[in-house]
Amino acid sequence: MTFLSRFFSNDIGIDLGTANTLIYVKGEGIVLNEPTIVTRNIMTKKIIAVGTEAKEMVGRENSEIQTIRPLKDGVIADFEVTEEMIRLFIRKVQSNKFLIRPRIVVSVPSGSTEVERRAVRNSCERVGAREVYLVSEPMAAAIGMGLPVEQAVGSMVIDVGGGTTEIAVIALSGVVTADSIRIAGDEMDLSITEWMRKKYNLLIGPRNAEQLKFSIGSAMPLDPEKEAAVKGRDLVAAIPKTLMVDSREIREALSDPVDQIVAGVRRALEKTPPELAADILDRGMVLSGGGGKLRGLRERLIEATSLPTFLDTEDPLSAVVRGNAKVLDEFDRYQKVLF
Repeated sequence: MTFLSRFFSNDIGIDLGTANTLIYVKGEGIVLNEPTIVTRNIMTKKIIAVGTEAKEMVGRENSEIQTIRPLKDGVIADFEVTEEMIRLFIRKVQSNKFLIRPRIVVSVPSGSTEVERRAVRNSCERVGAREVYLVSEPMAAAIGMGLPVEQAVGSMVIDVGGGTTEIAVIALSGVVTADSIRIAGDEMDLSITEWMRKKYNLLIGPRNAEQLKFSIGSAMPLDPEKEAAVKGRDLVAAIPKTLMVDSREIREALSDPVDQIVAGVRRALEKTPPELAADILDRGMVLSGGGGKLRGLRERLIEATSLPTFLDTEDPLSAVVRGNAKVLDEFDRYQKVLF
């Protein structure tokens, strides 16, 4: 029966992120990359939409619709909604309605507690998983980027996600030092929102803040500097308003979360054994995650640490789920990294 289960079911790798959920199906590749957002009816609690369709409703809800982000800081905040979201995502990628339940590998923050890990495991089991394995996000990112995690050599990963920034030094299939800080892409968006409110008395939504971050946000000066229009509500006149802001202003707004990420990297380096520190000096640090694509963040880390730093060349956002995929494809090889 175990042999038949492995033969007929499609194993699944899930990067259950605060901002985005990515799913890999063995033999098919990455088949889903959607926002970790759910909308439901307030009265009936019935799910109306998930993922991309739900994100389109953010900020446009009527009195009967509620938008929920079921994960906060990388861990499950709403168990019931998370379960239903995972179930709907899996149903979307399993179009053939397999009779035999899949094996699932899910990534979790390295700083997650046993209670938080159990919540992830239970959610996956209740949606129909045959077996559930967990892997830390920095380990999955390192495997996804092809770093030699099994060798006696140090590899340093900085994974800037939506809710957490995972910083880890990895060697011999284990995490030697790690720092998980709950400052990442969402905190950057919030900082932009607060900055616009304080400086211009302009209230903008999270989607507009995110667009500003991607279009003109940076951690280092740009050449040339950029401008973008932002729309919101004037808090004094109480009417819609459009403003032009430049990249210098957004960089100032992002300075606090960027400084905290840099400080986390320095803390992890301080805890690193000297032999592994020498490896990192030779090999450098690798930056991944959607937040890692912020302009100038790599250069800022180089300036702060004097260490070579590289951005994942394939796709920083998918590094973790690519690692989950490799674990599924070579399960016996990577069993040591699972828990």
